Amino acid sequence: MKSAKNDNSIGRFRIILAVIAIVAVYILGTALHTMLPPQSNYWEQVDKRFTTENIAIPANRGNILSADGQVLSGSIPVYRLYLDFKVYDPDSVSKKKIEHWRDSAFKADLDSISEGLARIFQNHDAAWFKDHLLKGKQRGRFAWNICPGKLATYIQYRECKKLPMFKESSNKSGFHAEEIMQRKKPYGMLASRTLGDLYADSSAKAKCGLELSFDSILRGKPGTSHSSKVLNKRIRFVDMPPENGNDLLTTLDINIQDMADRALRNKLKEVNGEIGIAVVMEVKTGDVKAIVNLTRMSDGYYECKNNAVSDLMEPGSTFKTASIMVALDDGKINKNTRVETGSGIYQMHGRWMKDHNWRKGGYGNLSVPEVLMYSSNIGVSRLIDDAYKDDPDRYVRGLNKLGVGLPLNLPFVGKGEPRVRHPKKQGRFWLNWSNTALPWMSIGYETMLPPIATLTFYNGIANGGKMVKPRFVTAELKDGQVVREFPTEVIKESMCKPSTLADIQEILELVVSKGLGKKAGNNGRYFKVSGKTGTAQIAAAGGGGYHSGTTRYMVSFCGYFPSEAPKYSCIVCIVKSGLPASGGGQCGPVFSEISQYIMSKGNSHDVKEVSDSNSVYIPTSVRGQEKKSNLVMEELGIRELLESKIDSIPEDRIPDVTGMGARDAVYELQKRGLKVNLHGKGQVKSQSIPAGSIVQKGKTITIQLEQISK
Repeated sequence: MKSAKNDNSIGRFRIILAVIAIVAVYILGTALHTMLPPQSNYWEQVDKRFTTENIAIPANRGNILSADGQVLSGSIPVYRLYLDFKVYDPDSVSKKKIEHWRDSAFKADLDSISEGLARIFQNHDAAWFKDHLLKGKQRGRFAWNICPGKLATYIQYRECKKLPMFKESSNKSGFHAEEIMQRKKPYGMLASRTLGDLYADSSAKAKCGLELSFDSILRGKPGTSHSSKVLNKRIRFVDMPPENGNDLLTTLDINIQDMADRALRNKLKEVNGEIGIAVVMEVKTGDVKAIVNLTRMSDGYYECKNNAVSDLMEPGSTFKTASIMVALDDGKINKNTRVETGSGIYQMHGRWMKDHNWRKGGYGNLSVPEVLMYSSNIGVSRLIDDAYKDDPDRYVRGLNKLGVGLPLNLPFVGKGEPRVRHPKKQGRFWLNWSNTALPWMSIGYETMLPPIATLTFYNGIANGGKMVKPRFVTAELKDGQVVREFPTEVIKESMCKPSTLADIQEILELVVSKGLGKKAGNNGRYFKVSGKTGTAQIAAAGGGGYHSGTTRYMVSFCGYFPSEAPKYSCIVCIVKSGLPASGGGQCGPVFSEISQYIMSKGNSHDVKEVSDSNSVYIPTSVRGQEKKSNLVMEELGIRELLESKIDSIPEDRIPDVTGMGARDAVYELQKRGLKVNLHGKGQVKSQSIPAGSIVQKGKTITIQLEQISK
């Protein structure tokens, strides 16, 4: 009996194994049939209909940072908002259900949605948004742009997600957003042209400035993905993740940049200038701390072009320094050499050379230092012509030895490289050269230099004769760590003899302390300044030549400070039409303002050294950040006096922010859970919710700002 049962069990197991084997063979055969042509070709075509390959994943572009790490140009997400009025769903029952809900919700919440959108965007009223949404509904559109012509910030997008209907899932409500990474400059137009821009189209290609020059570092590498349709839903799979761009650490100091911009802008308005340029450079490193390029437009001054780097101009009288240095270095003249300038008008090879004071009788007999102090055209041209008229090539080679005319190879597309004329000799005759070429070349004509090249030359004088290349970027950063450095590059280890350098440094200090450059200094009250004024007549705009219409001038001042131990060099240039035109009188004050700001910014003094023991002085504390104010007052030893004057407002009450700066006011209000709308600029003049009111978190308060004149 037991044997019969075992035989039955074995028989059943054999049957099961046979079935499993048959099924396995069938599955294997079907798989092979599917994998091999022609079935494999068919299924590949089916897969292509449900799978999208090689979808690019854009990389986040790196930031451009100031010298202290502040973002000067960065990418932030903005959003284009859409509402679907139609439903796509292959399941007709589900589609009908969603359409019914969406229609009912839209009808019930339309007024609330319209009012919410008007409150969030403020570019249209509620009636406009209501009419616009109804148009989309009537047309039954997919992806109806909720706010055409305007991109939403992240905060605005999040606020929209709180509105009725929109707060539901995108599949249910139809509300969705397209994220776009947009390049923003937090400091507006400051150094805008140097930082550069991207094209406004979707390509996000670099257009100019550092954005273009270092595009390979900033843009990163895009990734790839593919999407497949699974259960009627598109799912994206990442094949290769994007590699985000690295950051650039620049040399720019945003505080110096802001100061230089304001000082130059104010002077341009005063003299009705057409173009204004200001560049500040660190002497030892060549680091450009500020670069301002302003062009007059119909409604103000804007950064339209990197004039400091690209514009080739005749430098005018700032070039006289180089001419005198060539003659000093060659031993043709010394500091005691004198030259007769007569009554201020002198004939040079058939052309009249004039000094700026020729109508007042000229300067008469001048020493070499006096020639530069008073910027005598006749003095410089006579000295150079007498020394090099028979061998002008030696003069030009002397300029090259100083570094004048050497290419700077700056990292900008469209940069201008110096152009210095070189005479050529055939037999006993000089080709492409005239008798008047040398006298006029020696005073800054016949030569074309971008302003930054002139500054590089003067920076070399300040740097003990070592000429360094202007530097704009110091490092490449990845996740805050340095991956590559850009060291200072030396153009000329030694520009001239030590004696020549000592003589010219002494003379340039005299130009400011006793000569035409007095307005660039500070009357010796704080520190000494060295430099040279410049005034050159330039061709009319549009190729009109030198004598077409109103005469145009480029006035300038280029120098360094403090004279005894130079830390910074600076050039200021203004292009204007008509007289008066004076480098010392118009650019000098801008130079002085910038230099005094920089030196005061870098120096601190013990208050006890300058205090009057017979008086008690309580400084005015502008209402703002209490911790920082207390720290300063504690250092001054008057903490107790300050504490009694600082408001102490409970967290559940609206503070009085009038008189505060925008940053401090926003901080005080936002930390209490309020939303802040800013209007104007400057200090807070008024606030829409009175001080002392109970805080309602999430409520919007409007603060009006106003510039406070001092």
